[in-house]
Amino acid sequence: MKRRAIGVYAATILIIYFAWYALSLMLGSNILPDPFRVFIRGFEEIATTAFWVHVEASLLRLLAALFFAFILAVPAGLVLGSNERLDGLFAPLIYLGYPIPKVVLMPVIFVLFGLGDLGKVVLITMIIFFQLLITTRDSARKIDREITYSLRSLGGGRLDYFFHVVWPVSLPGIFTSLRIGVGTAVAVLFLVESIATSEGLGFYIIDSWGRAEYATMFVGIIALSIIGIVMYEIFELLERKFCKWKNL
Repeated sequence: MKRRAIGVYAATILIIYFAWYALSLMLGSNILPDPFRVFIRGFEEIATTAFWVHVEASLLRLLAALFFAFILAVPAGLVLGSNERLDGLFAPLIYLGYPIPKVVLMPVIFVLFGLGDLGKVVLITMIIFFQLLITTRDSARKIDREITYSLRSLGGGRLDYFFHVVWPVSLPGIFTSLRIGVGTAVAVLFLVESIATSEGLGFYIIDSWGRAEYATMFVGIIALSIIGIVMYEIFELLERKFCKWKNL
């Protein structure tokens, strides 16, 4: 990471810290605990096994949802984006399915797949699926026909077309969609973990709120935010590694 970027991150953290501290003074520490108190509580929590059980549960659900969304949506998006006939055939289903807020289907998903991990992962996967599918399809559509003709004139087959043209052209869009999807997935994760579960940071936050342990509640909020930030940065680094040609 460049020094300038580190400086920007440090400045942002300091601004958030002082703004948080000022609000704590205005509202009162009983309503909004000051950041130093939250950090002290955080160090106490990370020393316990119970805290890491919640972190592990949330992380596994999130990773599972991202994995299944990726392996289902990306190949489908590549195929649809590079095949006009199939795209025209499935376009009505995508246009009808994408605008529906998937969160409202949560009761249906929980009835079909249960209130355990499976139901939670299915719901998050369903939401990220459409984001990845549409972005990947639109990226694959941008391929110039002249590139296709050039590849065929050199003797390239269908697999060559996918691996050497469609995949690299679509990859930046896929990483962008994954970064956006992480934010959505974390938000939905909090929602599903607040229902019928005893593990996960969503439950940890709601449980602390119910017991009026606001410092502990903020520890959970920060932990969930850190997971989202770290995964966002991981996809950013992966894009820089696998899409170096973008900067050429």
